[in-house]
Order: sequence, then structure tokens, then C-alpha cells
Amino acid sequence: MNANQRRVAFATVIGTTVEWYDFFIYATAAGLVFSQLFFEPAGKEIALLISFASVGLSFLFRPLGAFLAGHYGDKIGRRAMLVLTLSLMGAATTLIGVLPTYETAGLWAPILLLLLRIIQGISAGGEWGGAVLMAVEHAEEGKRGRAGSYPQVGVPLGMLLASGMMALMTGVISPGEAFVEWGWRVPFLVSIVLIAIGYFVRRAVDESPVFEEIAEHKAQTKVPIVVLFKKHWPLVVIAALVFAGNNAAGYMTTGGFFQAYTTNPDGPIGLERTDVLVAVAFGAAMWLIMTLIAGYMADKVGRVRTYQIGFVILAASLFPVFALVNTGSLAMLYLAFGLFSIGLGLTYGPQAALYSELFPASVRFSGVSISYAIGAILGGAFAPTIAQALVQATGGTTAVAIYLLVVVVLGFIAVSMIRDRAGIDLSFRNQAEQEVGALVFDKRTVESQPQKTSH
Repeated sequence: MNANQRRVAFATVIGTTVEWYDFFIYATAAGLVFSQLFFEPAGKEIALLISFASVGLSFLFRPLGAFLAGHYGDKIGRRAMLVLTLSLMGAATTLIGVLPTYETAGLWAPILLLLLRIIQGISAGGEWGGAVLMAVEHAEEGKRGRAGSYPQVGVPLGMLLASGMMALMTGVISPGEAFVEWGWRVPFLVSIVLIAIGYFVRRAVDESPVFEEIAEHKAQTKVPIVVLFKKHWPLVVIAALVFAGNNAAGYMTTGGFFQAYTTNPDGPIGLERTDVLVAVAFGAAMWLIMTLIAGYMADKVGRVRTYQIGFVILAASLFPVFALVNTGSLAMLYLAFGLFSIGLGLTYGPQAALYSELFPASVRFSGVSISYAIGAILGGAFAPTIAQALVQATGGTTAVAIYLLVVVVLGFIAVSMIRDRAGIDLSFRNQAEQEVGALVFDKRTVESQPQKTSH
């Protein structure tokens, strides 16, 4: 890895970590305090459902962010979109930290909260595609799986940072009522410092060599989204289902369901907030490790095979995970989150390389971004809300495990329909070969052979 590739790796990790820290801080607060502070007049149970639904609301606007970032990322470059999305997310997160609550501002409080969450969703929709393309398109031949895992670890790192910050606030700086009164605001306000760091790091990296080649040939597609859906819509659908299988399961923790379920004083578990947040941070650390391992595996055994192994492990772990959580033991909660993270990491680490190799260079930003955004809606958008509704309707978590199992099986089927194209030349000059052979039922295949590097 040369000096520029190291800078790119560092910039993608830092940027995605900050971006997802902002995103997960909201989800964590939604599970802990937002129902009380912004939606309480609806009643305790309905307020919690609305709070979780507000987490999912942002997913509905991810496609808008993906469309915009994909359009301009394929026309003016990957790096510009990365800087813009990071700044947008940071501004929204910081403003949430100074919002008045329902008690002081009435109906305006939840309205403003939801508007800022929508901005977070738009930003998140455009962030991921740019980060993974910067990492993968700069990567050395034969190491794209590993390089693509770097922006992926920004998600568990962001979750680790968000959970750690919330645990610090609930357990040390503002325990008890102080956390509800003002402590929850601090993690949101800290975002402004993190954004500044991420902004300057991302400004320092070079543009993707693939986009530089497209720009040199003046070959930018005028309306990349139209071309994408006209010629490659099956790829978008199948790639979205692959991510949905991972995302629905992942949002049990990142979307705040486990946090709310295990800390609810009226529920069957009743653990302390800080203890649960630290356990979530442990799970995030395990998820991070497994994501990096998955990136290496993707280069050794293939992207599709790594995914298949991960989905099998994830499916097998669902019922044991909920059984461990329901013991009410903190030690078993750690074990549950650690077990859960194995399958999550193995079905997340290869995603950047897999997605990047699916789409031709001229519409690649649009393809990976929109597939990711649609998959997030199908999988994680309302997974915590659905899970909470199932618990309230059935009084247990068995129905939640069945629901997640169905989505995971669909993800396994979808990834098994993709032909592994590790080694395909990602540069614009190989556009014609990138147009075919991505799915197992394609009539024409792309032969696996040594490829020239794209830079």
C-alpha cells in the first residue's frame, strides 16, 4: 500500500466513522430518551414506536441522497460528494443537540427533530457510495476486498464511538435525571469537532483514478440514474436485497431496539442504561474485527462465498441470540452481542468490493449508492419499529427472530444469484466488459483472468 492509498484508507475510515457516529447517536437517543422528550403526549408505548419510526424515517430519504450524490459523483467526482455529505450530516447532528423539547416548544420540537433526521438520511444516502468507491477504485489489484472493508469498519466504529459516548454520559458525567435534562445533548454537540477533523482529512486525498480517467475522456454520463435503471435495474434489485439481509439484523442494535428492550423498566429485562451501552460497544468492537476479517476473506475465497458463510452463521445465531438476551444476565448479553457480530461482520465486510464490481464505471457511484439506499429501506428502515410492534403484540421475541430469519434467507438467495467478479478491471477503458456477466443467469460471462490495475 503506497502513501496515497494509506491516505485514502485513513480518510474513508475517519469520514465514515464520523458520519455513522452522527447517525447512530440519534438511534441510541431514540431508544433511550426521545420518546420521553419529544413524543410523550402520545402515551408511553405509542411514543416509543414513534421514536423508533423517526429512526426509520431517515431511510426513506436515503434514496434522495443516493440519487443526488450518485448523479453528481458520476459527473463531477467522488471526493466533492464525500466532503459535502460529511458537512451536511455534521450540521444536522449538531443542531439536534440544541433543539428545544416538547415541554418547552410544543409541536415544533418533534417537527424540527424529524426535519433534521431527514437531513441525516439524505446525507447518509450519499456518503457510503463515495467512500467505498474512493477506497476500492484506489486499491491495488487483488486487494479490493481488503480496501473495501476500511470504509465498512466506519459503521461499527461509529457505533462504538456513539455507544461509548452515551455510556460515558449516562454512567459518569450525567447519570439519572441529569442525562434526560441535558446529558443526551453533549454527544450531539461533540459532533462539530469530529466533523472538522473528517472534513480536513477528506480534503487532502486525491480524486479516484477511475473518475479522473472518465473526466479525461469527457465521458461523464449526462443522466446516470436513467442509464442505471434502463440497463442495470436487476443488479440494483438484487444488490439491495443482499444488503437488506444484513441491515435488518444489524439495526436491532444500531437502531436502538435492543437498547430499549433491555433497559425498559416495565419490560422483562430491566438492565441499567450504562451497562447495556457498554455491552453494545463491545458488540460493535467485535463487529469491527469481523468486518476486517471478512475483507481479507473476500480476497481469498471470494466475495459471494464470504457472504454465504456469513448469512448461514447469522441465520443460525438468531434464536440463540434472543434466548441469551432474554436471560436478563449482563454476561449473557455480552455473549449475545458477540455472537451476533460474527454474522454481521461477514455479511458487511465484502459489500464495498462486491457492489463496486457489479456496476460499470460511468454509473458506478449511482449504482452502489442507490442499491445501498434501497437495501437500507427494505432491511433496516423500520426493523426496530417492526420488532417493537411484534414484542408488544406477542409478548415475546420469537416473532422478531422469525421476521429476521426471513430477511436473512432472502439476502442469502440474492447474493447467490451474483457472479463473483473479483479481479475485473474497474477502469473506464473496460466499460464494455463491466456491462455484462454480473449475474449467474446472464447469457454472456466475463472470464476471470488477470487484469491490469485501474491506475
